[in-house]
Amino acid sequence: MNKAFTKESDGNDDDDEIALPALPQGTRNYMTPEGYARLRAEFVELIDVERPKIVEIVSWAAKNGDRSENGDYLYGKKRLREIDRRLRFLTKRLDIAEVADPSIHHGRDQIFFGATVTYANSKGEERTITIKGIDESDSLKGEVSWISPIARVLLKAREGDELQLVTPVGVEKIEVIEVSYPAPKPA
Repeated sequence: MNKAFTKESDGNDDDDEIALPALPQGTRNYMTPEGYARLRAEFVELIDVERPKIVEIVSWAAKNGDRSENGDYLYGKKRLREIDRRLRFLTKRLDIAEVADPSIHHGRDQIFFGATVTYANSKGEERTITIKGIDESDSLKGEVSWISPIARVLLKAREGDELQLVTPVGVEKIEVIEVSYPAPKPA
């Protein structure tokens, strides 16, 4: 078969990035002020520090002759592609970011973005989660994205409400035990 009609990878694919879950159509990218600051700091670090350093290495390596066997050149070009891909991603996410400060709900018992919620299932097992943005949630820290199934069930509920969570094994009844928000920062 003619090579023109086959898809072969040369290892330079730009689509090998792990895709994050897509945002629901027509919604903003909600995130906490801390999450926004973290993504913005990463963007600035990549563009002001990391990328210029790699460009300098690639420039130096390119002057050393044969590029096909030059490890510094090949690795540097690969790293530049990774940095540029991450910068494009961060630019898109930061452009559509909607910073929502959860501390404005401090003292309320209704669940909104940024709430830390303790709930119990029908077996009495308690679990505490914090509802955060899709780009900042970390399941290892008990944080879930606001578009996750559990967050969607919990949003707008209040302490004491009994809800039904649809899981792969069936419908599970959960009860909201406690809702808290971070205290407002002094101005």
